Amino acid sequence: MPMAELTLPDDVRLHIEAHGPADAPVTVVLLHGWCQDRRTWQHQVAAMRVLGARRPRVITYDTRGHGRSGATRLAGATLAQLGDDLAEVLRRYAPTGPIVLGGHSLGGMTIMEYAAAHPTTFADRVAGLLFVSTTAEGHTHTQYGLPSRLAALMRAGETVGAGLLARSGAWCPHRALLPALRPAVRWLLFGDECDDEALELAMRAFGRAPLRSVGGFRASIGTQQRLETLAALADVPAAVLVGSRDRLTPPACARSIAGALPFADLSVLSGAGHMLPLERPQEVSAALTGIVERVTPARRRVKRRAATQLKKAA
Repeated sequence: MPMAELTLPDDVRLHIEAHGPADAPVTVVLLHGWCQDRRTWQHQVAAMRVLGARRPRVITYDTRGHGRSGATRLAGATLAQLGDDLAEVLRRYAPTGPIVLGGHSLGGMTIMEYAAAHPTTFADRVAGLLFVSTTAEGHTHTQYGLPSRLAALMRAGETVGAGLLARSGAWCPHRALLPALRPAVRWLLFGDECDDEALELAMRAFGRAPLRSVGGFRASIGTQQRLETLAALADVPAAVLVGSRDRLTPPACARSIAGALPFADLSVLSGAGHMLPLERPQEVSAALTGIVERVTPARRRVKRRAATQLKKAA
């Protein structure tokens, strides 16, 4: 598994991993969620290895201020910056050929920012989309699974706390508190069932996120509005997945995304929470595989030949 480091224009260093053949017909780029890292997608990366001749090249990377990537300045802790970071990753590691973009939570929002800021390149290159447990409407639908008044109080407290954390620097004192935080993380991120290994992975990723990242991205996450951006991508094949018990990006978020993308397949996974790539890896992998197979050039040529033959026969 080749690993690389990409230094961005503002000198932030990204940790990047590439899987699969460099000359693959399609490149898949997977973006993780807030306070997580590239390992969120480990099951989907493994699933791509068994596609044989249709196997894509898969690129995963740690977002700035997450995982093994470098810390971000507070001014860089925005969704707009993450969209530009994605553009740089694609320019360097996937300069040609069709691309499938997959985003979980913050990663999905990053894809929307990339589409808004780089519409021409997006239209030319992006052949398929996978949106998992994400939103195009900030915190509009976020209720944390609580009654409206309690949710409003929790959101207000979270917003104030995020502002304080954002100014606390690039250190991780909460790592020592992980055992005490475990029940809260379990409740917030997972649904009815939770595999211990999945929870541990999520906890370790959270423990590596600097306080500036924990708090700094909150403002732009809460205010993003990108349904119009998605509506402009109407002809892109897409899959949208959400857990029925997602407390951060509930099913209403996924329904609005699917409503803006008429070629999107919507799946609401009963009993699942926010961490679908780890909670329901088979369903997420199947959705990603379906998108890859639909956009693989050889497969599309076969379909066009079949359509031509049908027309001649008629």
